[in-house]
Amino acid sequence: MNGRFSLDTSFEKFFPTLLFAVGVAVAAALIGTRQNLVNLVALLYCCIMSAVITLSLIIKKRVYAPMIFGYAASGLGVIVFHTIWGADAGFGAFISDKAEGWSSAANALFTGEGSFLTRLGGNLLLALPAIITLWGLFFVAKKKCNKTGLKAASSIALSVLLMGASVFSVLFGNHRTKPVTERLWEGHDDYLNKVDKVKSDNPNVLFILMDDMGYGDTSLNGAIYETPNMDSIGENGLNFTNFYSGYSVCSPARFATLTGRYPYRGYADNVIYPTVQTTGNFAQTRVYNSFEMGNNVDGMLGDEITIAEVFKSAGYATGAFGKWHLGDYGEYLPTNQGFDYFYGSHHVNDMYAFYHVSEENGEYEIVHGNDEMRDEKGKKDQKMLTEWIHGEITEWITDKAEKDEPFFAYYATPWPHGPVFVGDDFKGASGMGTYVDCLTEFDSYLGKLFNTMEELGVLDDTIIVFTSDNGPALEGSVGDLRGGKYLAYEGGQKVPFMIRWDNNGGLFEKGGTRTESATSVDFFPTLIEMCGITGNGGETSYLPSDRVIDGISMMPVIKDNTPVHNEEHPILHMKREDIKGIQYTVTTKSVLDREEYKDYTYPVLMENEHITFKYFDKLQNDNSAFWDKNRKNWLHILTDDYQENYNRTPAYPTISDEMHEKLDSVQKDFAQNRRGIIK
Repeated sequence: MNGRFSLDTSFEKFFPTLLFAVGVAVAAALIGTRQNLVNLVALLYCCIMSAVITLSLIIKKRVYAPMIFGYAASGLGVIVFHTIWGADAGFGAFISDKAEGWSSAANALFTGEGSFLTRLGGNLLLALPAIITLWGLFFVAKKKCNKTGLKAASSIALSVLLMGASVFSVLFGNHRTKPVTERLWEGHDDYLNKVDKVKSDNPNVLFILMDDMGYGDTSLNGAIYETPNMDSIGENGLNFTNFYSGYSVCSPARFATLTGRYPYRGYADNVIYPTVQTTGNFAQTRVYNSFEMGNNVDGMLGDEITIAEVFKSAGYATGAFGKWHLGDYGEYLPTNQGFDYFYGSHHVNDMYAFYHVSEENGEYEIVHGNDEMRDEKGKKDQKMLTEWIHGEITEWITDKAEKDEPFFAYYATPWPHGPVFVGDDFKGASGMGTYVDCLTEFDSYLGKLFNTMEELGVLDDTIIVFTSDNGPALEGSVGDLRGGKYLAYEGGQKVPFMIRWDNNGGLFEKGGTRTESATSVDFFPTLIEMCGITGNGGETSYLPSDRVIDGISMMPVIKDNTPVHNEEHPILHMKREDIKGIQYTVTTKSVLDREEYKDYTYPVLMENEHITFKYFDKLQNDNSAFWDKNRKNWLHILTDDYQENYNRTPAYPTISDEMHEKLDSVQKDFAQNRRGIIK
């Protein structure tokens, strides 16, 4: 035997030694930082190392011991990391969406955090192909053999298998881990424990949240088709013409709506992707969330205080129906975030996996699976979604009404987010295509829900909120606003908002319009105040004291259109971790009292008591023909230019400078206190 296929244990070879050192360093960095990004680096290192080992066998006809040891070190780091800090026991990352009827409660090894032993067992099983192959390669290379050809063939075959096992670890491994950030559990529990129980005659809340519905997509706001039941909310209540989502894309906007905090506070700066699927269209997103959001966060953190948790602590029954889109396991599940019951999808309907679950106490069962609604090869039939969700929320509200329980119902329809579907009975109903057919169907079922509530005797005593998470994407109307979804222009964040409460005790007259600005982070303090929820034995407008609540009660706007978003409480327009724009309302007198503007006689100043400024530091152009251009240092007066057509910085330079400074100040405060902790 010439020894060319023997195991070379010499560390005098610089390159193999360097690769070994890299493997050890990656493992050490993974354990030290606890970051999923480093975990991915470790897995990729193993994939690359398996390829290098194969090449060394083919080219050099050698297996270098440092390479095997480097692979083993990195792989061991991954196992230790997920065993100690994993948020997934066993196989939950890739099996929990596979079968209709899946129950997380009945499969403890596969779902939840499990225990140290279940995580150890699950991760060892997932790593077993790589462990066996690596050991086999080491054994064959080390063992003396007179049949050099057989030894060579076996070594190469095992190295190829090692490459396959390494890729398997990336595709099928557990990538759910515990967040690495300051946690607010103590304040969370203390606040909720001190919420006072309400009386049974407190108003109910029906919170209707549309998905990607534009400002101009209701006939009350100028749509060219009819939405009578949606309109009835504003016609019997109030219609807000300047209401903003807390963000211009789905998941962050929902975070803002439920917590009263800007999504930056919870690392929820972008769309949250499924963590349950492995080889489908969005396979990479199982490790994407924790990089995009940061610090291993996979959804809305459980120590955030949601409006549902407040109402539940006050004695309300709480239910969520439709689209969640704030996480799909553990602390991120809706019934671990204040809801007694959830029916719907954890994900958005253009992603795989997409299924509907029935969920209680953090345990769910898939009741409508992927095969019915969407698979990884293309669109499936989602035409039954409106009917299914309507049936569930109607049954739930009926049960609570008959038991005389006050309820908080969160009705988060998946429509009209694309791909858009419509039930057979409503195909062609509008004559305007599937998008409007879908809204027509939703509107019809909404009318049925209102009729049921009236028959149950709870309609008059229910606060009905109607809004959207952000502006439209490929289809839909922003009216005559600029921009759309994922842009900080008006069309991205200005959304419909109507509120109805028939027995409001004189708070407002029905059929009114409110023109002053408000935003979805305001829902948290507003609904607490409207529903008379107290804490500490009677403290009104009871809010958490351990964290910043960015929202402010919009009750002054609701009562008599008094502005609430001034310089102290600006509305923020964010994208990712950057504040793109800032806006607030001032009195025209405060502008005219300034020396530099005392002689201004412009109509916008002469004809209005208040005006609203909006400032962009830097924002991408919404004209695709000039995609490479940015709008920098732009100041708008939305009062007379809500279309954001003209830059007023040349006319109001000092106000522009002040808003720039304010934006920078808020940005720095966010960066220095990511979670918004009050100490």
